[in-house]
Amino acid sequence: MHLAWEPTTLNCRGTLVDLKQPIVMGILNITEDSFSDGGAYMKVDAAVKRVAQMLQEGATIIDVGAASSRPGAALVSPAEESRRLQPHLLALQHEFPNALFSLDTYHSEVAEMALTYGISMINDISAFSIDPRLIEVISGSSIPYVLMHMQRKPKDMQQAPKYNNVTQDIMQFMVRKLSVLMEKDLGDIIIDPGFGFGKTQSQNYQLLRELHVFKILERPVLVGISRKSMIHKALEIEPQQADNGTTALHMLALNQGAKILRTHDVKSAQECIKLWSLAQGDEQVQESG
Repeated sequence: MHLAWEPTTLNCRGTLVDLKQPIVMGILNITEDSFSDGGAYMKVDAAVKRVAQMLQEGATIIDVGAASSRPGAALVSPAEESRRLQPHLLALQHEFPNALFSLDTYHSEVAEMALTYGISMINDISAFSIDPRLIEVISGSSIPYVLMHMQRKPKDMQQAPKYNNVTQDIMQFMVRKLSVLMEKDLGDIIIDPGFGFGKTQSQNYQLLRELHVFKILERPVLVGISRKSMIHKALEIEPQQADNGTTALHMLALNQGAKILRTHDVKSAQECIKLWSLAQGDEQVQESG
């Protein structure tokens, strides 16, 4: 059942991404302290190899981040974030000139630098609360902006998060933020409810059950649940063992209207989307399969 009009394309700096079928955003962490793969891609050659693999497995967008946002993490300075990013962005731009890269940042200075390297999307965990100038930097650039909800900041976001009703509260947050963004010269806006960012396990699962309500905002919904604590703590396993659980929740998210799956395991997410599409009776997928 369609509650509202749904966007079918995403304009990534002039490249139109088809959203008639959900797409995969692969994760590239250039951090030493990421909860899942910290340190694995600090070297440029390792990062290039990983991006090549994710693109081959079907990632439409690669989300590059050089500042950990795991629970308890301190904010990274713009200078340090830029220092980590620059050699990677230069190499990625050279090796994959036609690929679409998103930058996971909350700093306007970093976004400004990254735009010169062809970044096609900004993924901001802070919803422009850490650095409001970020919106001015990307204004007029025709790149999508991921508007994510987070209660407080990574350092203290998991210290007893409270809501009257998690889904309703986040919906009100999104409406307030969108009203500000609509006055700016921005491109497409993507909604991310922020699983794991200032939510308890039960709040995360309520949000997943009720994800469909965000369709009323008439924006693509991004889901970032890959290897998060709502999976690995529930199953009493390590984050690196949580890909199977991630796939299970991805299927639920697709049923609830998710358009973008942000994930570490691109291959499994792509397979999940294909099987989900077949289950929906998608004729194009049936013919190709």
